[in-house]
Amino acid sequence: MELWQALLIGIFAYLGRNQVPWLFGTTGGFYGIGRPLVAGLIVGIILGNVQQAVLAGVAVQAIFIGQIVPGGALPSDLNLAAYVGIPLALVSGGDANMAVALAVTLGALGVVFHNLSMTFNAFWAHRADKYAENANIKEIARSNLYGTLIHFIERVGIVTLTLYLGAGFAEGIIKALPPQIIKFLSVAGGMLPALGFAILLNQIVSEKWHIVLFVLGWVTMASFNITTTAILLISIAIAMLYVKSVYNTKENINLVVNNLQNVEDGGEYEE
Repeated sequence: MELWQALLIGIFAYLGRNQVPWLFGTTGGFYGIGRPLVAGLIVGIILGNVQQAVLAGVAVQAIFIGQIVPGGALPSDLNLAAYVGIPLALVSGGDANMAVALAVTLGALGVVFHNLSMTFNAFWAHRADKYAENANIKEIARSNLYGTLIHFIERVGIVTLTLYLGAGFAEGIIKALPPQIIKFLSVAGGMLPALGFAILLNQIVSEKWHIVLFVLGWVTMASFNITTTAILLISIAIAMLYVKSVYNTKENINLVVNNLQNVEDGGEYEE
């Protein structure tokens, strides 16, 4: 990997890092280009292999699809996992499953760097508090700006050096590993996205029988070999029919209850 490619990926990793303000805050940053799916596209354009990079991004995104960041607490740094795991997998000749296997370790490592940088940034927060007592708006703004320098050094530095110096090392390791280990990593990498979807389902499924709808969609897509867009439109149609049925049923029940109350009170029956 060329130095300019590693540096460019590092800059995008910084822009997509949590709590970096330049792209409309976390909206365009952490929740935009910081997502593995978007990172895969960016890395693919930089490395000239968009298709494989996007496929790797989809696989890595699936791991973290159910991840939430409550109160700023970062369970796993999916930004570092994407911007290091995906390019390393590509340059070493690996596939999407290899990117997933790398992403798990990198995500945990990224949390360590995130917590360290936040600890150091406490200094700038106290500095801002000091100037806030005197209503010094300029120094408060500078304190916020200085805080981003640690993020820049941490993210750009780690990603750039890891990709530039570690690409050849990673490629050598992949080639030196026995085929059985490569097969194990591929199988494990293929299972982790399923774990991500399971976590997501556990959060959004309010009634256990709703899992039947998920299984129905998966079986339909696998059996009839239809596209993701087609299954999405079918799912929307089923969801609308279900919601309409539920609301109509509730309205009918309420109508019956009201009629019974009217009859008991000596009123007339409504139709």
